[in-house]
Parts: sequence; structure tokens; C-alpha cells
Amino acid sequence: MGKDEKLSGLGLFPMVLFIVIYLGNGLITKDLKSMPVEVAFLISAVVSLMLNQKVKFSKKVETFCKGGGNSNIILMSLIFILAGVFSQISKEMGAVSSVVNFGLSIFPSKILIPALFIISCFLSLAIGTSVGTIVALTPIAIGLSETSGNSLGLCCAAVLGGAMFGDNLSIISDTTIVATKTQGCEMRDKFKANFKLVLVPAIVSAILFYLNSNPVISLEDNVFYNYSLLKMLPYVLVLIAALAGIDVFIVLFLGIILSAIIGLSLGSFSLRELILATSKGIQGTGKIVIIVILVGGIIELVKLNGGLDYVIYKIKNRVQKKRDAEIWIGILVVLIDICVGNNTIAVVSAGPIAKEIADEYKLEPKIVASILDTFAAGIQGLLPYSNPMLAVLGIATSISAFDIIKYNYYNALMIVVTFIAIFIRSLKNNNSKANI
Repeated sequence: MGKDEKLSGLGLFPMVLFIVIYLGNGLITKDLKSMPVEVAFLISAVVSLMLNQKVKFSKKVETFCKGGGNSNIILMSLIFILAGVFSQISKEMGAVSSVVNFGLSIFPSKILIPALFIISCFLSLAIGTSVGTIVALTPIAIGLSETSGNSLGLCCAAVLGGAMFGDNLSIISDTTIVATKTQGCEMRDKFKANFKLVLVPAIVSAILFYLNSNPVISLEDNVFYNYSLLKMLPYVLVLIAALAGIDVFIVLFLGIILSAIIGLSLGSFSLRELILATSKGIQGTGKIVIIVILVGGIIELVKLNGGLDYVIYKIKNRVQKKRDAEIWIGILVVLIDICVGNNTIAVVSAGPIAKEIADEYKLEPKIVASILDTFAAGIQGLLPYSNPMLAVLGIATSISAFDIIKYNYYNALMIVVTFIAIFIRSLKNNNSKANI
């Protein structure tokens, strides 16, 4: 590639710089909040605008604005705003405390965290979106943490891990659709292959959530937890509407309106307090919206400077045999995911080149599709700046990404298990050839 290769490699520098500034500082100081993520991204954005002097500065600014104003970025920002309003109003209306107290009155407290994980798995599997699941369940995780004494990071990790379970498996998930289409396989075949990879991580994660639940509450027969079924109705509505496949905007609007009506009817807040709660919910999402816009702009400049093409070129030239091909396909989608912070974009970018590698080394399309989706979903739940993580942090504003990542057993396990599966499949293939 010569000169172009050097330029393309340099195109990745803004994302590498962000990782060094943000994660590096967090690891050294053991305090991720000492370097605000928006500041790290702002520095990365400025540096990205300084690169590639062959392109006019005005063109780079235009490209950055195009990325930051991408329809997906605006859509995500609006979802964050509506989610913040719904979360704040429902909380002040008493919905969160009612849901948590209802759960405490039925289940032993140590079972609640793994139960939250399982519920998140089933919900995300049904609706095919991690963000929608997170929006519905994170407020409950916050209330559960406050009431039961469990770590907020642990509760949010249960929601995030479960959300990525469905995002990875659901037949209506964007990544599933892209993975199967680029590899030319049936969704049901990909689902079967994929399910074998994530079943063990899901079971082990549920057990780990149980073992690490250490509530300060002791449920006794004479303890009574106050809850109102009417106040729980907004969450029931949101869950049912999400399962029915209704657009997330409509779901959130319905949740907001119902929470407002119930709160006003029961005297939980006055009209003025409702307006103030709405304002507070909107303001609480300002930081996340800024981050999303900055990330969108940086990603567009990384593309302009050839960063993604550079990664694809380098990895393709390192593939030697079947096992290597599967491993490098996984690494490829992980690296792109790290660069862009979006598993759908990662699968879209890696899919075509993965198909070329798969055809050359005669890999099964359903296996390749499963590897693409699983690795992309796995790393997504471990990135401090991914959309699902930002969705959690946009609601659970009192914790950092590190507080969640250290408890996100499921995402870490699905990557490890997929690697192991690749090596086991390679050994079986070698043994089969040896017996011929």
C-alpha cells in the first residue's frame, strides 16, 4: 500500500488516542470519572480534524458535521431524551419503587439479580434491540439497587448483558439481519449455531449474578413492602408494547403519558412538579447526546482518512488456514467495533470481507454469520462508549462504565466461549481428516 497504507493507519489515530486518554487514565487512577468521557472525545475530535492535510479543513468540518448529524445519531439522541423523561417522571410518580417492592414481596432478594438478567434476555430476544430493553429495565435496576443494597453496577450489568443476549440472537435484530444477508445463510440456521455459543455463557452468568448478589435486606414473613399495581402499569405497558413490536418512540410516548396521568390522578406530583420532572429528565440526557454527536463525527472522519480500510487490509493478509480465518474474522469485527462503537456498523463493515475469506477457505456461512454477530455483540457490552452502554449511563447517571463492565460476565464469557468453540471445531476437523 506504501504511502496510502501510512495515511490509512494514521486515520485510526483519533480512536486510539481516545482509548489511551480515557481508558488509560481510568486504569492508572482507578477512577474513570477523573477524565470525563466527553472531554476525551472532544480532544479526539480536534485531533481528527487536524489529520490528513490533503483534505481541506472546511471539507473535514463538513464531514464531521455529516457524521454527527447522521439520522441514526439524531434518532439515538431523541430516544435518549424520551427515555430520560420517562425515567424521571415514572420515578417521581412512584413506579420504580412499586416494581421493586413488588419483586421483593415475591422473590427472595438473592434471586432478583439473576431474574433481572433472564427477563432482560427474553425481552431483548423478543424485541430485537438492546437499547429498547435497556430503556425499559434500567430504571428498575436502579430501584432494585437502592432497595436491596446490591451494587448498582451489578444490577445494570444484568440488564446490559441480557440486552446484548437478544441483540445477538433475535431474528429481528439489525446485526442478525446484516450477518445472515452478507453471508447468504438462513436466519434459523444462524440462530441454531449462535444459540449453542451463548447458552453456556448465559447459564454461567445467571449463576454468577446469584453468587455475587449480596443484599443487605433480609426478607422475613412479617416484612411488608408497599407497592401499587396502578403505579406499575407504565412499565407493564412499555414491556407489552415493546414485545408487540411497536416503535420505540410510540412506546416511550405512551409510557410518559400514562405515568403523567397516573401521577396527577394519585397526587404523586402537581402539574408544575410534572413539568419540572420533564425538564430534569431532558437535562439529564444532555451529556449523552453530546457524546453521541462527537462519536458520530469522529467515526465519519476515521472513514474519510481510510482507518477502517486499513484495518480490513491488514487482517485479510494474515489469514492462512480455516481456524485462522474464523479467528481473524472475529478479531476483524471486534477491532471495527472498537473503532466505531456500534456493532451493526461493525458487522456491516466486516461482513463483505468476511464473505470473501469464508469463500476462499470454505467456511460454513451460518458459522461465519454467528462469529460476526457474537464477537460484535460481545465486545459491544464491554465498550465504555458503545450505544448500549451510553443508554445505561444515560439513565443510571451516578456510576461509570467501569462499574458496569467489571460485572458484565455475559459479554466477556460469550467472547471466550466463541474462541474456545473455534479451536474445538478445528481439532474435530483435524481428527476427521486424520481418520480418512
